[in-house]
Amino acid sequence: MDEFLKMDIFFFVTTVAVVVLAFFTAYVLWRLQRVLKNIEHVSEQVALESDMVRQDIAEMRTDIRHGEGRLKSLFGFLAKTGKRTKKKS
Repeated sequence: MDEFLKMDIFFFVTTVAVVVLAFFTAYVLWRLQRVLKNIEHVSEQVALESDMVRQDIAEMRTDIRHGEGRLKSLFGFLAKTGKRTKKKS
């Protein structure tokens, strides 16, 4: 086989491999971006809920300090957290 023909075949195969690898890498990066965006959304939701729980606990503490009864404030706390509805985005 002619050396020039071998060289053309090599460059053709290499070009195809590089193009396929580039598309595969772009697809993987695109999927990774979507996963990271979902992780960011979940972490925001967790932060919001933890703030709400922190606020509920602070309210329960103030109720106890003002002498509204421990059991009553505990049940009020549980009722508040049970009534929360999920936000649809």
